[in-house]
Amino acid sequence: MPTPSDKGVRRWFITGASGGLGRHLTEHALRCGDRVTATVRRPAALDDLRAAYGDQLTVQILDLTRPADVDHVVAGALRSGPVDIVVNNAGYAVVGAAEEMTVEQIRDQIEVLLLAPMLITRAFLAPMREQGGGRIIQISSVGGQIGTPTHSSYHAGKWGLEGFTESVSREVSDFGIRLTLVEPGATRTGFGSALRYTTESAPYRDNAVGRTRRYLETADDSVFTGDPAKVAAAIYDTTRHPDPPLRLALGSDTYEAIHTALTERLTALEAQKDRAASVAFTH
Repeated sequence: MPTPSDKGVRRWFITGASGGLGRHLTEHALRCGDRVTATVRRPAALDDLRAAYGDQLTVQILDLTRPADVDHVVAGALRSGPVDIVVNNAGYAVVGAAEEMTVEQIRDQIEVLLLAPMLITRAFLAPMREQGGGRIIQISSVGGQIGTPTHSSYHAGKWGLEGFTESVSREVSDFGIRLTLVEPGATRTGFGSALRYTTESAPYRDNAVGRTRRYLETADDSVFTGDPAKVAAAIYDTTRHPDPPLRLALGSDTYEAIHTALTERLTALEAQKDRAASVAFTH
């Protein structure tokens, strides 16, 4: 029996599809004739797409703060046939000083941004290996390459996702499985509504943390220059490429920020060359 890929119709599994980039990706894949299993916490959020695309779209409820549910939802998606492309998209950010964050805020942030994508990736590796390949798209961020005040837990999750993905990509390349980290910049996805603020404390009110908090609280859509529809189309295009990049930077702001960060990092490393060599045993 031919698989969906054999017929030119591919099957996607996309988390966090109720809004933002996840929804744009879902719509783009559906418009291109593919089939999508979209996971959400509020199934009614995709009622319009279900009405428009019928059985091309399957909606599953998945709360990524409940890791035990991942295997059940993935198994349900696989019962309908092979999954060609997995997109770990769901996310949000806790904003505030690291000292202000509660243990629960830190734990939830890491569970959503890092643990859940790790578990979902692992759940699909064996099926993809057995079917001869597949694509896993990890929605990282410019924040997976740089660090800013107020986002310490967010960066911990995204930097962790980058390291996990780079490692796994080398483990599974022989099986035809390709992983890509997507690093968007300021994209107009309504991400501001997904910001959760700590309780502000006096010591941080007037330093870099407070200034960044004030900026985020008052920023309007004009600062988000990335078009989410174009970001979704660019991601979709990489899934058609036989040799996709490990990292895909999307947005001029992303390119400039990452270029500056890597240049500064390399300069700092080169300045330590002699000291790095000095700790070897002397023969």
